[in-house]
Amino acid sequence: MRSVFQTDDIDETCSQRNCEKWDSMNHLNLIVELEMEFGVSFEPEEIAQMRSFDEVVQFVKSKTA
Repeated sequence: MRSVFQTDDIDETCSQRNCEKWDSMNHLNLIVELEMEFGVSFEPEEIAQMRSFDEVVQFVKSKTA
């Protein structure tokens, strides 16, 4: 997330609401990076639900478990 959003201000409280760099384009960039890094694929419904750091972590964990 830090590399996609180009900021060090990423922690477990980060969400679309409080991270100004988390716009629609960077959201898609994040999904692409996650899919490539972890060798997973996300459904459109899952992508729409990834609105916070914790949600991203949970979806990645569910795909890699």
